[in-house]
Amino acid sequence: MSLRRTDGAPGAGADRGRTGRAPGRRGRPPLTGPQRFLLGGSFLITLGSFAVLPYMSVLLHQRLGLGLGTVGFVLAVASLIQFAGGVVAGPVTGRIGLRRAMLLALGLRTAGFAAFVPGLTSPVLAVGALLLVSAGAALYLPANKAYLVEGASEARRPRLLSASGSAFNAGMALGPPAAAPLVMGSPGVLFSCVTVLFALVGAGHALLPAGAADRPADGSSAAPAADRAPGAGAPRPGPSPFVVTVLSVYAFMFFQHYLALYAVPRTSAAFYGAVLTGYAALLVVAQPLLAERVAALSYPAALRWGFGAMAAGMAAIGAGGHAGIVAGGALLCLGEIVLFLKNDLEALARSSAAPASVFGRQRLAAGIGAFASGVVGGQLYGAAESAGSARAFWAAVCLQCLLLPVFLLRRRPARDPEGSRAGAG
Repeated sequence: MSLRRTDGAPGAGADRGRTGRAPGRRGRPPLTGPQRFLLGGSFLITLGSFAVLPYMSVLLHQRLGLGLGTVGFVLAVASLIQFAGGVVAGPVTGRIGLRRAMLLALGLRTAGFAAFVPGLTSPVLAVGALLLVSAGAALYLPANKAYLVEGASEARRPRLLSASGSAFNAGMALGPPAAAPLVMGSPGVLFSCVTVLFALVGAGHALLPAGAADRPADGSSAAPAADRAPGAGAPRPGPSPFVVTVLSVYAFMFFQHYLALYAVPRTSAAFYGAVLTGYAALLVVAQPLLAERVAALSYPAALRWGFGAMAAGMAAIGAGGHAGIVAGGALLCLGEIVLFLKNDLEALARSSAAPASVFGRQRLAAGIGAFASGVVGGQLYGAAESAGSARAFWAAVCLQCLLLPVFLLRRRPARDPEGSRAGAG
């Protein structure tokens, strides 16, 4: 397969006249070779990562004998690197370019997974390997998204970013069950396979063509003018996408962190697993289908729809029973699609910085939100259980989801961090 860019399509107007296609088709050109490769690579990378990372606590504790307190600290540091480290993506890609940044990131992750093989008998090596993998993820994800949307019009970005999200989520869903037969019995084989997978995907990235952002002149991370969306950096109504991303992830992670504690004792582990699988499948299918509708929403409307769906989902889960948990998961999926996609699109549209810098700051916002949710959620769930009503936890989270858009939309618009720090990346 050729990875040559095919953004231009000479004769497209004449072809439309001969085939009688509707005018709307001209706005939806086919994916280019590099874009298709990146989407396939995103699936494989996430498949390999999630074949290993969800089992890391078990490997560190049961196989290597680390205490649970130490394991928690190691995983917290790794998560901090993976999320907060995204802010270095802008300076790095500005210095070396998007393709080289992705190659560097995949090199770090390949080395990390390879180090796990001898690390299965050495806690020091295992922890070092995990930190390498986290550092590679921090650099790769913003560079990947930035390369995917490079040169794309603002109208094409929803389709590209939603397809990217679906590819990542499909890998996340399939990775853990694919690795389950090997993770405890033959972890060395598992890590070797993942290492080979990352090496092959990295070799494919080396064949990607260099784009405009891969020809840095002075180390600046500013995007070429042709790659910026029209009006990028101009004042737009509504709250800061950085702040909204923090609060969106904060609200959503209550569901991610605490559904198992609530659902498994009331249903079964098998039912909980089926809910997660169905959630992932719905996300993969629905996100591309809803992308253009989400993009067409105003930012205030997206906040109302997204947080409203999350509030309804939390209330349904709190109502209990199999049907309530299923309905709640579906509503949370809708809220995730609307808020997460719209936040990225809004951050790109408002910023005059390079896309890699924008996506890096969005990763930082997600990390802050996840951290805050973990801290608040543990105290809140513990208090609800102590009071003898875990349903009160979901009621409290539902109330927060209802109040968050009110708080955000009543704030006076402030200068967005993405625009105000455009030259800082």
